[in-house]
Amino acid sequence: MWRYEEVLPGATPVTLGEGMTPLLHARRMGARMGFSKLFIKDEGLNPTGSFKARGLSAAVTMAKALGAKTLAIPTAGNAGGALAAYAALAGLHCVIAMPADTPAANVMECRAFGADVRMINGLISDCGKFIAENKTKEGWFDFSTLKEPYRIEGKKTMGYELWEEFGGKLPDVIVYPTGGGVGLIGMWKAFEEMEEMGWIGLERPRMVTVQAAGCAPVVEAFEKGGESSEFWNNAATIASGLRVPKALGDFLILSALRASGGAAVAATDEEMLAACRDMASLEGIFAAPEGGATVVAIQKLLTRKEVKPDETIVLFNTGTGYKYAEAWQAALADRK
Repeated sequence: MWRYEEVLPGATPVTLGEGMTPLLHARRMGARMGFSKLFIKDEGLNPTGSFKARGLSAAVTMAKALGAKTLAIPTAGNAGGALAAYAALAGLHCVIAMPADTPAANVMECRAFGADVRMINGLISDCGKFIAENKTKEGWFDFSTLKEPYRIEGKKTMGYELWEEFGGKLPDVIVYPTGGGVGLIGMWKAFEEMEEMGWIGLERPRMVTVQAAGCAPVVEAFEKGGESSEFWNNAATIASGLRVPKALGDFLILSALRASGGAAVAATDEEMLAACRDMASLEGIFAAPEGGATVVAIQKLLTRKEVKPDETIVLFNTGTGYKYAEAWQAALADRK
């Protein structure tokens, strides 16, 4: 990731080798679905198993440089694991607040890295409230999504990598699993920077958000024409990274979707798990449910004739399936 140091925060990197993940041509799955140029960007091969490594590498780099001592984050799982790892590398303390039903692998890795893990009854929004209510008296620095300026800087490098991996071009469509949505916001920022530097013109990929049917505030807002989303009550999905009842940057996500001529699609848990099985059996990628959701989205968009079979399409698998043992047990139960 730090190959792009000129457009990243200026400090000595706290790095575990994140970034430059494979862009894989999904030929077998594409042929089955009717696409000739379908690609998967596999972020599950980052350190700590998800794209969160990018944002936390950049953010911890600057937190250390600027003198922060204890970092605190609400998380659905993967962001906590990444912060715990990079804080350990930097010699900083960290507090991780996560829902009590967070996948066991996420909890174990945070504790293994030496983090102070707080299990909260509720959703990530409740974890965010816990951090907000305690950070001042405890002396924590708040690492919540978009509460500090550097996580987005790390995540934007996904956009730079696509440009590089496609030989100085961008794909026609990007399908991104959206919880907090900082990855999508970051890539949109990267494209603006590329235009300013003269790397690209006005062209942009069509950005597609995919959310869980059991927690789809951005999809609902997009369909209703809203500029921001409403809080999603009783959010429920096996894709823990998508169980975000209201994204702080929802207005930025919606703006990017509309400016690019993109779309917003919801996927059920059953659809995600079936798509994960296809991704594994056809392409050898053991994906998180969030990654499976992108397959569902592109199928629905093809049916609705909102994408063309010959367009260059990139699906983002944002995390490894190894973190989601409980979900994969459900996915494979019907094969016994």
